[in-house]
Amino acid sequence: MDKPEFGPYKIFTPNFRPTTAGFSLHQPPFNNCLTQTIQPTVEPAMILVHSARHFSTVRFSQPDPAVRRRRFSVRSSLPLGTEKAKYHRELEAAVDAVERACSLCVEVQSSLLSSKRRVVEKNDQTPVTVADFGVQALLSLELGKRFPSIPLVAEEDSAFVRSNNLVGPVFDAVISKTSHGENPWTPDHVLEAIDRGGQDGFTFGAQPATYWVLDPIDGTKGFVKGNQELYVVGLALVVDGQIVLGVMGCPNWQNDVSNKSTSEVQEEKNTPPGSGIIMVAHTGCGTWTKRLSSVLNLTAKMRYSWTRCYVDGCCMVEEARYSIRASDAWESYPLSALFTSTTSADSIDEGQILLVKSCCGSLSKYIMVASGGVSLYMQNVKVQKVTKAWDHAAGIICVHESGGKVTDWKGDQINLAADQLGRRNIYPSGGILVTNGNLHNRLVEMISSNSSTVSR
Repeated sequence: MDKPEFGPYKIFTPNFRPTTAGFSLHQPPFNNCLTQTIQPTVEPAMILVHSARHFSTVRFSQPDPAVRRRRFSVRSSLPLGTEKAKYHRELEAAVDAVERACSLCVEVQSSLLSSKRRVVEKNDQTPVTVADFGVQALLSLELGKRFPSIPLVAEEDSAFVRSNNLVGPVFDAVISKTSHGENPWTPDHVLEAIDRGGQDGFTFGAQPATYWVLDPIDGTKGFVKGNQELYVVGLALVVDGQIVLGVMGCPNWQNDVSNKSTSEVQEEKNTPPGSGIIMVAHTGCGTWTKRLSSVLNLTAKMRYSWTRCYVDGCCMVEEARYSIRASDAWESYPLSALFTSTTSADSIDEGQILLVKSCCGSLSKYIMVASGGVSLYMQNVKVQKVTKAWDHAAGIICVHESGGKVTDWKGDQINLAADQLGRRNIYPSGGILVTNGNLHNRLVEMISSNSSTVSR
């Protein structure tokens, strides 16, 4: 493994209302920024990390106002100082595992799209692939090997793999990516690893618990569609009921070279589109992104180049960029009583808001908010029977650590322990509201005042 290459880091000053030149509704960009290179006088990771503190699952620190609207880039294996990040070892393992999982996804997706084989459906008609089960098995094996006492809460169990004769394909996908060393895995090990995260894998009690939360592929419809649709591997660690770290890998996230120097653009000119990013957050240490080194043959400079993220600075509800699910109608949201919507940034009329719909899943929208690509994301849970913790856990801490806020539509915090036995379900009132923080309280008021007027 290449040694981390430390170098100059950059300070970015964002344009709070980013332009939409080159903007794709499927692939939202990060904020437009102005760059300035500064030579550090000490190791950069030591400069940029805020002091670590313990926060509850729902109460996170706000970045220092003096630096809140800037973005930093630093080259290292992780962008956090070990003395500041209490869960540095867990984060390091999580990043490695998610990068391996993203590489697995890219390879499996390529074979599925070319052969159209092994695409199956669960009873709820959500597409599930070899990658979905493979990612869960892979992360279960990797994390279980290093942290055997920490249980895993995840989406799948092995019954579906067994009944659809997918054991062989899943095993082959996993074994090519695992760091098994001197302990080679067998198909039985892979099946057991899947079940470790299943519904019967672990039973919790009423007391605060420590566990991993995994969504192996959030946005499986996007995964099956291909064509650069977004999907995310999402992993979070909850310690004594508090989210302490989150990792999200998005293999299809498009390149954004608008903020790159000439030399950086030259270095990346042969990089294929949709090469992906990984986003990480640690309580008290901010939210960071870098390119997915496991998907591409990156140079050491690119592999260890982390950029710190902040939410956008929009303070006006009517000027914000809104994100909802592509399948949702704007009329099903309370704010439709106040504003009409448009998806064209070039023709926003009075009384209209700019709406960004994107496929697929929830976690990609958290990435958009945490990176400043949109101002807010709303999800209407009334059309869903159940809301799953893994669809939100990793995103919640990434948004909070980038300066944003996440609550339900009443303004109440998301309670990950509401499902005491399984820690699998959450019960937000009305919906989930993810914002840059500035807009949050006003939006809660507006949603409350207009909830009775929306169509069901």
